[in-house]
Amino acid sequence: MKFKTILFAAAVSASTLAFAQETSEKKFGPPAGNAVVGDTYGAVVVSNESKAITVDKLSKKLKKDNKKVEGIAVKGKVTDVCEKKGCWLTIQTEDNSQFFVKMKDYAFFVPTALKGKNVVLEGTAERKVTSIDEQKHYAEDAKKPQAEIDAITTPKEEIRFVANGIKVVN
Repeated sequence: MKFKTILFAAAVSASTLAFAQETSEKKFGPPAGNAVVGDTYGAVVVSNESKAITVDKLSKKLKKDNKKVEGIAVKGKVTDVCEKKGCWLTIQTEDNSQFFVKMKDYAFFVPTALKGKNVVLEGTAERKVTSIDEQKHYAEDAKKPQAEIDAITTPKEEIRFVANGIKVVN
C-alpha cells in the first residue's frame, strides 16, 4: 500500500512539474496566432480602414500641432514585433523609416505573425526623444546583431504610439 501511495505522489509531482513548465513557457513568449484579417488585439477597434489616417498624415499632424494626439486611428504595415513577448511593434512610414508602437498599460501582446501585415491602430501618438539605453533595450528584444546594438550612440526623436487596440486589415 505504501508503495502505491509513493508511486501516486511521484506521478502527481511529475505531472505538476510538466504543467508548470508548459504554463511558464507560454506566459513569456508572444501569443500564438496567424494574425489573419479581422483579428483584433487589445480593445475593439471601432475605426474602419477608410477612416484611419496614413503614417505620413500623422507625422504632419504632429509637426503642425507639436503635441500629443489622442483618440487617433492610423493605418500602416508592421515591420517588426518584439520577439520576447509581443509587447511592441514597429510600423513602416512612407519615407521607409519606422515608428514605434507600445501597448497601453502593457495590457495585451501581439503574435510575431503580425510582421508584414497591415493594421489599423487606435490610440495616442506623440513625438518623443528615445534615449540610447531604451533604443538598445528594444534592439536586444528584437534580437538585432550586437554590432547594430553597439552602433546606437545618439538619442532619437521619433513618433511614439500607445495602442489601445490593433486590428489586422487588408
